[in-house]
Amino acid sequence: MRAALVAAPIAIGVALSGAACASPGSYARGPTLTPALGAAEEREVAAVLDDFHDAAAAGDFDRYFSHFAENAVFLGTNATERWTVAEFREYARHYFGPGGGWTYRPPARHVSVTSDGRTAFFDELLDNDALGETRGSGVLVREDGAWRVAQYNLSIPIPNEVADRVIELIRAPR
Repeated sequence: MRAALVAAPIAIGVALSGAACASPGSYARGPTLTPALGAAEEREVAAVLDDFHDAAAAGDFDRYFSHFAENAVFLGTNATERWTVAEFREYARHYFGPGGGWTYRPPARHVSVTSDGRTAFFDELLDNDALGETRGSGVLVREDGAWRVAQYNLSIPIPNEVADRVIELIRAPR
């Protein structure tokens, strides 16, 4: 029994040290919260982001847009896609409804909350059936006692080994 009690902390320490040695820029699968004051706020932010994505997948226009701050900005994958929340609402309206919306599943997320508990920063890997792996990042602020998305940036990460080819495609005359 005593050996098991000694072995368990050693096994946990080895597992944690292995996780800490993950390659730079890697994502651990599953939500990752910074171990600091504000962990409860970080869980609140994660829950808001989960509901944000769930509302989009369900085609629930009103619930989805209720997560945005009054002066929010949405940045899409195209360089021309910078919308105020009002502009994004008009753009997105025809995508929502029964069977509509879009589905992004977050297998990994990092959340940090400022020490005053009023602002949160996040980045998340997302799975999407059409685009494959994407990334969402942004800022949430406390507005009227609730976390609201002030900026959301959806991007398509480009693997370094194909970046030169993608750059060529972008620069090619159209």
